Amino acid sequence: MNTPPRAVVLLSGGLDSATCLAIARDQGFETYALSVAYGQRHAAELTASKRVADALGAREHRLARVNLGQFGGSALTDPAIAVPEDEGGHEGESAIPVTYVPARNTVMLSIALAWAEVLGASDIFVGVNAVDYSGYPDCRPEFIAAFETMANLATRAGVEGARLRIHAPLIALSKADIIRRGTALGVDYGLTVTCYQADDAGRACGRCEACRLRAAGFAAAAIDDPTPYQPHLG
Repeated sequence: MNTPPRAVVLLSGGLDSATCLAIARDQGFETYALSVAYGQRHAAELTASKRVADALGAREHRLARVNLGQFGGSALTDPAIAVPEDEGGHEGESAIPVTYVPARNTVMLSIALAWAEVLGASDIFVGVNAVDYSGYPDCRPEFIAAFETMANLATRAGVEGARLRIHAPLIALSKADIIRRGTALGVDYGLTVTCYQADDAGRACGRCEACRLRAAGFAAAAIDDPTPYQPHLG
């Protein structure tokens, strides 16, 4: 029997990364799911990542820890910065919102790269998206291409000729298309947590930008939204 190729899949526990894990599995990879506790306020997503990894048959699931919260600078890591709940989320179309976490995707991809080298995996999957997203600079195709170039320059595997590939299969898809693709691949989105301020039970606030994009995606895809929401007073 041929041994399937290994891939490291960054798995936050949210909708996009769950779909990315399902795509990697569908492409024939033996998947190794990697979640990162980086000091995020919405830590319920880490609990969700374990559920998703189990449900989608990851060969192994690891949780790495790096405290980006010690630097602050983001509403997702600093309790003193409020998570925006207005329709815009940030000022102007080109502004980068306060939910941007400095260097987050660079750090997480670097950790994934380290594990991939140890596993002998040449493929890393990440669920970044450049369509229905918040304007984060580390979700752009240019960033993914640049990181892949760096990975092949900076690693023993790359120098010795084992070409490393960074896959971003969702990067040009709308949220509705992502949901349709994942549903076709058997993703149970009820297991996922997307909200920037989910409670300890994983229930979404329904007000932040992540919640609005997720709800709009399910509506556009004409698929029932399984998201559990927090009860609101008034």
